[in-house]
Amino acid sequence: MKPFSYHRASDAAQAVARAAELPGARFIAGGTNLLDLMKLGIEAPAHLIDVNGLGLDQITETPAGGLRIGTLVSNTALSADDRVRRDYPLLTRAIAAGASGQLRNKATTGGNLLQRTRCPYFYDTAMPCNKRLPGSGCAASTPGAVTRPLGVIGTSQACLATHPSDMAVALRALDAEVGTLSADGARREIPLESFHRLPGAMPEHDTVLRPGELITHVTLPAPVGGRQLYHKVRDRASYAFALVSVALILQPDGTGRVALGGVAPKPWRRPEADAALPRGAGAVMERLLEGARPLSGNAFKIPLATRTLAALLKEAA
Repeated sequence: MKPFSYHRASDAAQAVARAAELPGARFIAGGTNLLDLMKLGIEAPAHLIDVNGLGLDQITETPAGGLRIGTLVSNTALSADDRVRRDYPLLTRAIAAGASGQLRNKATTGGNLLQRTRCPYFYDTAMPCNKRLPGSGCAASTPGAVTRPLGVIGTSQACLATHPSDMAVALRALDAEVGTLSADGARREIPLESFHRLPGAMPEHDTVLRPGELITHVTLPAPVGGRQLYHKVRDRASYAFALVSVALILQPDGTGRVALGGVAPKPWRRPEADAALPRGAGAVMERLLEGARPLSGNAFKIPLATRTLAALLKEAA
């Protein structure tokens, strides 16, 4: 066990000020990912700042007709909220597909977005991983590596991992924004499209958050209506990350939105691919996965994504 200091913040301003005083500090709420990483020796923060007492656990309506979701709202509370179930059923379906009931009770909205990307070699400290130790290499890129769960698009030679969140895929389809606060008082509203980074040559950076920047809320725009469906294909029926997941919003005129999970280092959506929805799943995937670089062990993800979308379009119709 590596020693670390612990501070319980009473408000958001105090939390970010404390983070600025303690370089390398990490915020902790539910801890469903961070504590696991600490136990495995992957993360070793010298300072933990407990943000559970910040009061950011409410869902409120915005003047624009959307919802403002506090960063500490649990996944269970978010998925069960009557307004979410009525106006954003895609989000409820996606959250219900993720993890177990016990984890959803503890996991928070902000923490869900900050999950580390998943790869068997990231979790094996005996193997090289640029995300865990920058410059050490990518074991997933070596001959004979297990590539079944890895990404087919948006990856790089430095990292082939995928983002694990189901919730984030739905939020991407819904055009959500992430609100943040920094120690200097600066606030940002970051479109979810831009929030998660592609690995490039620096896979250790998962998001565009600056050191010590705290997620305070997530904003959903006004409801878009339509049929909203989410389907997750996985190796077992429960408590497994997606091989492929598809979020679909389909309007009566055949237009809509599509986002994918399990295929990239971030929730994957290309608005130009949405325009192909009236022409069917194949046309959408041709644009959505253009430039994909599947590996021998995960090339099946491309036809799997196409067939999953086709099934959802049939269900929506």
